[in-house]
Amino acid sequence: MMLSRSNWTILGFAVLVAAAGGWMQHASQRAHIPAGVQVAENGDLAPDLTLTDVDGKPHRLADYRGRRVLLNFWATWCGPCLQEMPALVKAQANVGEKGAIVVGIAMDDPERVRAFLASHPLNYPVLLGRLDSPSTSLQLGNVGELLPYSVLLDENGRVLASRRGALDVTQLQQWLAPAAR
Repeated sequence: MMLSRSNWTILGFAVLVAAAGGWMQHASQRAHIPAGVQVAENGDLAPDLTLTDVDGKPHRLADYRGRRVLLNFWATWCGPCLQEMPALVKAQANVGEKGAIVVGIAMDDPERVRAFLASHPLNYPVLLGRLDSPSTSLQLGNVGELLPYSVLLDENGRVLASRRGALDVTQLQQWLAPAAR
């Protein structure tokens, strides 16, 4: 089937409009980043943030260097976050003590997180993210600040990948598999 000149023109215009729309969406998301805030992207060294656990003990992200780290941002009010937790627990159980580690980062009120963990214990550490601007999830690439959100760091703390939305079992297995040497 041959397209007429007018159909080629319409097709070309549609492709141009779609490309411009995608660029504008990306640009508008970037415009919501406060001035002077660094947002980690794939290949970047993750910021060495210090976050507290539910008992108030500080933990640095750099403390996990030497291991692949899956940072999973969640909240007690986030249905998809809670639905993916059993898969995270199972994945952490499968990688063992020396392999990759899941680190939950709760973007929620500390009291709610404590109450949730008291009735739903997890087999991986949970830290409390900063909710004020710039939030912990924004600093680690979550420009839309949607939950759940996950970031995979390599053994040196570099961002390998990120994902908005729940991780499926296959993706979890890939992300937590030992790195090829």
